[in-house]
Amino acid sequence: MAKRVMTVDDSKTMRDLVAFTLREAGFEVSEAEDGRKALAALQAAPVDVVITDLNMPNMDGVTLIRSLRTLPAFRSTPILMLTTEFDAAKKAEGKSAGATGWLVKPFDPKKLVDVVNRVLG
Repeated sequence: MAKRVMTVDDSKTMRDLVAFTLREAGFEVSEAEDGRKALAALQAAPVDVVITDLNMPNMDGVTLIRSLRTLPAFRSTPILMLTTEFDAAKKAEGKSAGATGWLVKPFDPKKLVDVVNRVLG
């Protein structure tokens, strides 16, 4: 059975790029345009990995990660940040919220697939 990944980004273009890359690699992909929609969708249908942007309307990526980490089903789910932010303070904030890893946009498709496979163990 294919591993399930949710990509969360307010940019439809970025969601499409991530989804295409992961589907080509054999993953089942769902999408959400902000943290609030992702949180609702993930509670209804958990996934194996979450990939979220940092800066989004309604609920940003750090708030999404903190919210997911309070739920038993997501305490150990890998959550990757995929963002244009590369500031050390932002990375530290993401890590303290519970992010598993940090990738910077624009992303290398092969590296994205490699990282997702690595966090899945």
